[in-house]
Amino acid sequence: MKLQGSYFFTQKEDVKDEESISANLLVRAGMIKKVGSGIYSFLPMGLIVLRNIENIVREEMNAIDSNELVMPSILPEELYAKSGRVEAFGDDMFRLSDRYDRRYVLGPTHEELFVEVAKDVIQSHKDMPLSLYQIANKYRDEPRSRYGLIRTREFVMKDAYTFDKDDEGLSQSYNAMFEAYHRIFQRIGLTYEVVQADTGAMGGSLSEEFQAVCDIGEDVLVICESCGYSTNVEVCACQKVKELNQNGDSMKELLHTPNVGTIQDLYDHYGINPIDTVKTLIYKVDGEFYAFLIRGDRELNEAKIVKLLKAKEVIMATPEEDEQITHAKVGFAGPIDLGIPVIIDYELLAMKDFLVGANKSDYHYINVNLGDFKYDLVADLRMVTEEDICPHCGGKLIFKKGIEVGNTFKLGTKYSESLGLYYTDQDNKLKPVVMGCYGIGIARILAAYVEQHHDNNGIIFSKDLAPYEVAIVVANMKDEVQVSLAEKIYNELESSGKKVLLDNRDLRAGVKFKDMDLIGIPKRITVGRKAGDGIVEYKERNSIDVLELEVSESLKRI
Repeated sequence: MKLQGSYFFTQKEDVKDEESISANLLVRAGMIKKVGSGIYSFLPMGLIVLRNIENIVREEMNAIDSNELVMPSILPEELYAKSGRVEAFGDDMFRLSDRYDRRYVLGPTHEELFVEVAKDVIQSHKDMPLSLYQIANKYRDEPRSRYGLIRTREFVMKDAYTFDKDDEGLSQSYNAMFEAYHRIFQRIGLTYEVVQADTGAMGGSLSEEFQAVCDIGEDVLVICESCGYSTNVEVCACQKVKELNQNGDSMKELLHTPNVGTIQDLYDHYGINPIDTVKTLIYKVDGEFYAFLIRGDRELNEAKIVKLLKAKEVIMATPEEDEQITHAKVGFAGPIDLGIPVIIDYELLAMKDFLVGANKSDYHYINVNLGDFKYDLVADLRMVTEEDICPHCGGKLIFKKGIEVGNTFKLGTKYSESLGLYYTDQDNKLKPVVMGCYGIGIARILAAYVEQHHDNNGIIFSKDLAPYEVAIVVANMKDEVQVSLAEKIYNELESSGKKVLLDNRDLRAGVKFKDMDLIGIPKRITVGRKAGDGIVEYKERNSIDVLELEVSESLKRI
């Protein structure tokens, strides 16, 4: 492509309303343009990069015999009602009506529609395994769009689905997809970790995430240095405590604590260490109230509550509900004579003589022990910390931040049963199809790649992702010798199948150099004052070296 007369522009200054390096560089490089909160246009240069990522994904999907198709974005809401996901997605789903008041949604994900498509070809066990995928736009009404392409309301995604007759077949399909994902991210050049994750609204028995390691990642990855155990912080198990301390050294005692309703207040006013306190958190779980008890300095893990109680909805009690249950101001809830089910964290089994709320405004109990109140269940409730040890081997845990760029799910029969996808087995018995689901965020990959591959001058693309492999810069467009030689090199490289960019704009050479660095072209040939001698300058984007070479030698290197 020749830049003069094409759609191309860059910005010298940082973008004010972009908080991530990737979004700032992609906007400055003229690759994307913000339309609204979480909504971006892909401009010509950025679209080429996006297509390059898609092509890598497509090649690896086709290599495992997955069949590509494209689904519509506007879908009947009744499909999601059948699978129970209208409530699961809640306000995250865009909804609309047509002129006949029929209800539709903008597809947040397409399990339901893929099931409908599979019904046309799956009747017998002989019709499986089957694998389908698409690369298409998805829509979710994110409450807080952020970090450019990392969290958006409209995004490009590859989603794939496998259909098998049993769990053994699912495992084979899952493993094939899993290995394809490794090849995809390795070819793209991402530094990533694979971690176990919560199945969430997707459901199923297993979820694993491919996480691009990055400082601005919204997910926290927990990795054991010894055994390689890796998981998302939301599902990381905490090692169980076996010691049981039913009785402490003292009798419980009521302590007057006026206007001291937080763990920090207790420390500030009375010097009570948070590790000697237990906080009582009241939640509404599928409409029923529960009290969850964890050590004062710990954070409750709501994902563990969902899994423990097989809940659809877990929300913290409102201040009004809290006060109605405890008969006290917020901050003074405790487990003694509470009147609702009480679930305690394993860590409390090793505690004694601790402090709890008294269910009485401005009062706490001190020297409380497990024998002083009734509890219904002991479970792993808290969020893991870096001070914890690996639940598998006892090794040291390290935390990393990650951007989720891919995920894989063993869905089982959740969607086939709810939507009526069955087959007849060898004994002519009707059975539900066993499904797998696999997603890759195409645009997120672009953002994650730029986060990992940039310098002070701009983006550093590999040749497989770059919009063009080679940039030819004409130092002086008024010099006919330079222009002629640049055109000759351009034509020769194009004829050899290379993706070439000719910067033939009538601008200073320094401006052109900065632009080529900003957009991340891997190799650059500068045709300058020595053009008459057949000498050009050759530079690679990830090197500071500028070499003077004969034209033939520069072409040989490319």
